[in-house]
Amino acid sequence: MISVNDFRTGLTIEVDNGIWQVLDFQHVKPGKGAAFVRSKLRNLRNGNIQEKTFRAGEKVSRAHIENKKMQYLYASGDAHTFMDTNTYEQLELQASQIEYELKFLRENMEVNIMTYGGETLGVELPNNVELKVVETEPGIKGDTASGGTKPAILETGISVQVPFFINEGDVLIINTADGKYVSRA
Repeated sequence: MISVNDFRTGLTIEVDNGIWQVLDFQHVKPGKGAAFVRSKLRNLRNGNIQEKTFRAGEKVSRAHIENKKMQYLYASGDAHTFMDTNTYEQLELQASQIEYELKFLRENMEVNIMTYGGETLGVELPNNVELKVVETEPGIKGDTASGGTKPAILETGISVQVPFFINEGDVLIINTADGKYVSRA
């Protein structure tokens, strides 16, 4: 058991028969009434995000998530195959389980597979990934002072807003949390 006063970003807990990851939290001490903790939680089974309020000092169960480093091999229809790089054991996940993560997955990329009590919860991506630009409008010389952006389609099919100076073939660093351009690789 863990007190809600000890919440920190990334902590995994069990609440209401679900496994949740703390995305954000705030301790609130109103002038009148008891203190409480306002939190933003993500369900690791289905990806839903929910805001939940706990009384200060309330206890919740901590969920111990195991992370196993695996390599993304290939997609076959809706099934996506991952391989443990140590034991060569393979695991298949359905596209519906990793819908958001598919926007950033490339073949041969190493990721962490999250499991809880033998149940596979999903894929944990690195904070940033490198993806190649496959389609964008050509940049116009001298049009960088305005700081504008244009759409670019990356090798995984995701569309990202990028600065005007980015061209087809450039490799970009993309933040996996919000899907935004960070810099050129």
